[in-house]
Amino acid sequence: MRYLTAGESHGPQLTAIIEGLPAQMPLTAEMINKELKRRQGGHGRGRRMQIEKDTVEIVSGVRHGKTLGSPVALVVKNDDWKHWTNIMGIEPIDENDEVKRQISRPRPGHADLNGGMKYGHRDLRNVLERSSARETTVRVAVGAVAKQLLSQLGIEIVSHVTEIGGIKTNPESYIGKSAAEIREIVENDAVYCADPSVTKQMTDLIDETKKNGDSIGGTVEVIIEGMPAGIGSYVHYDRKLDAKIAASVMSINAFKGVEFGLGFEMARKPGSQVHDEILWSEEYGYTRKTNNLGGFEGGMTTGMPIIVRGVMKPIPTLYKPLQSIDIETKEPFQASIERSDSCAVPAASIVAEHVVAWEAANALLEQFDADQLPRLKENVQNYLDYTKGF
Repeated sequence: MRYLTAGESHGPQLTAIIEGLPAQMPLTAEMINKELKRRQGGHGRGRRMQIEKDTVEIVSGVRHGKTLGSPVALVVKNDDWKHWTNIMGIEPIDENDEVKRQISRPRPGHADLNGGMKYGHRDLRNVLERSSARETTVRVAVGAVAKQLLSQLGIEIVSHVTEIGGIKTNPESYIGKSAAEIREIVENDAVYCADPSVTKQMTDLIDETKKNGDSIGGTVEVIIEGMPAGIGSYVHYDRKLDAKIAASVMSINAFKGVEFGLGFEMARKPGSQVHDEILWSEEYGYTRKTNNLGGFEGGMTTGMPIIVRGVMKPIPTLYKPLQSIDIETKEPFQASIERSDSCAVPAASIVAEHVVAWEAANALLEQFDADQLPRLKENVQNYLDYTKGF
């Protein structure tokens, strides 16, 4: 599969085209809208979430609730566009007309300055409109389609927040729980945390940070259950599934690091405490005594749950802005201010869940005959039977 997104933060809409989905897969707008609503939630979101009520329109590739095998096009309209039609209009303007809300003071931590240099934009709004995390809306929509495919194959995926501003969850509170059990906890938690005992500490810190005009980051975790062993490849570097997942997480706005399983903790442990011993039984086939490697060996899945974490930096748009330089006068100024969140880590966990879902679904379609969903299901089941008795 592949997809392409288009759209600006304050433009008329966000658009995505997905190619390569199998035919006969159930798909409705309601399935996608449920995920879009999750992205807009979480304690710490800004006023933009009150303006936009994101819903998707499927405009091609689906007939009577099932995919056709042709490209699927998704559209999410920006409700705030009505206030930006003159500022972000498509049509040319008279050279004597003043362009409103131009930006010449780049914000530290954003793409503003570097993007302006790359594309030659003197008005840095041309950069921030596309580099905005608003684009992740339509990536969640795309990931929701991928999640639907995974669910058809009995594969479950869930995300949760593991740290905000130095406040960490206790893994003992959710280790051993299924993806469905974790999801039930997370969907009823203010910060999408699987350890409710620290939720109030996190929300209090977010409120204090917002009051101070600052922002905070954190860490999110994505878990996939039910992926067959041997998905991915050890043969070529660009076909390693863990590498693709790592790249997808790093592609999310403001993410600066990725780890699997024990992650960076492996640097402080001997090999005997890291590698996962192999077990076998007639009931389950091959399993692992532990899952320290997060479900991967040699760029391929082991059949154990995939566990990947990403770290999100504090959002760089601050209400007590940092120093910058005006690119026209070269004089120091405080950076420009756009609407922003004090903490978007909960929302980022939803984005992470969906970009990882896309990579998992895509890897399955690369490995199995997938023109039709019934054939794909049959092929995956035959493969599972084969690996169990290998």
